[in-house]
Amino acid sequence: MPNPAEKKDIKNLTHKQLQTWLEDHKIRSFRSNQILKWIYQRQAEHFNEMTDVSKQLQKLLADHFYIGRLQKIKEETSSDGSRKFLFELQDKNQIETVLIPEKNYYTLCLSSQVGCAQGCLFCLTALDGFIRNLTANEIICQVRDIKKNLTSSQKLSNLVFMGMGEPLANLSNILQAIDVITNKTWGLKFSNRRITVSTAGLVLKMDELGQAHDINLAVSLNAVDNPTRTRLMPINRKYPIETLLKACLNYPLPARRKITFEYILIKDINDSQAEADHLAFLLRPLKAKINLIPFNEHPASDFKRPPETVIEAFRDTLIQKGYTVIIRRSKGRDISAACGQLRAGHSKE
Repeated sequence: MPNPAEKKDIKNLTHKQLQTWLEDHKIRSFRSNQILKWIYQRQAEHFNEMTDVSKQLQKLLADHFYIGRLQKIKEETSSDGSRKFLFELQDKNQIETVLIPEKNYYTLCLSSQVGCAQGCLFCLTALDGFIRNLTANEIICQVRDIKKNLTSSQKLSNLVFMGMGEPLANLSNILQAIDVITNKTWGLKFSNRRITVSTAGLVLKMDELGQAHDINLAVSLNAVDNPTRTRLMPINRKYPIETLLKACLNYPLPARRKITFEYILIKDINDSQAEADHLAFLLRPLKAKINLIPFNEHPASDFKRPPETVIEAFRDTLIQKGYTVIIRRSKGRDISAACGQLRAGHSKE
């Protein structure tokens, strides 16, 4: 029997790895479905809750594994109903996850890394640089743990990878997590159509994402010319706008889907009518819809939010050009839970 300190969280195993482990211990591999269904669909805390699994197998699992959860350090609730969770990981690093109320359901904004290496000027997460990737288990736990604490009337149906970190820089763990999140037999049973992965534009990873899962793609564009985008997003030096848009054109998009282009509107930086016209021109060859995100001001940045009249004029120009456009009114601003405001474990000074 392994030392208790050497036990591993069973959720760190993939479905195939668990099957192999069971077979190595002379147990038929179909038991893996029963075990994982208890963990992900029935939210089991301990192996002895698994009533359709033999006592011997319960003990064997308990001797080698445990069923872990993230440690919740803090929870804040916004005036608009958004809830921000501060989780501590086993190595004492911290992440933030945001639960966002919609009209008839909830959206969960997931983190994929501790910190971020992209250095986008408008984002608080970037201030501390990159610390490490989250494991697939740590990504899954954000969904599983928060789902556990919702009532039966609180439906969590949408997941967006728009929290801390660049998802495509941690693609292998993102894909492993999505395998569990979308599995209908033993997993968390989310619809692929209800999952969106956002990227700053890691061009070489975009096709791999699209080939692996028919989920939604959101691209953080934020400028219509390379000098401005490079200033805001250093990744543009490696993958300039024309390279990024070519990758979007070649992205394996499911039928009747569109790529969402996120455009953070910053006063006197990228909010002119000329830039609205240019954005419409750039996206014309693509199946595109546009999320306009008025900049969420914070003390660490000198950037300002444009006036409402400028925001609406920018939107109207794009609508007149035939685009579906949404002004995303970021929720949770009063608790630093809005787009670009996540910075786990640090004061927002």
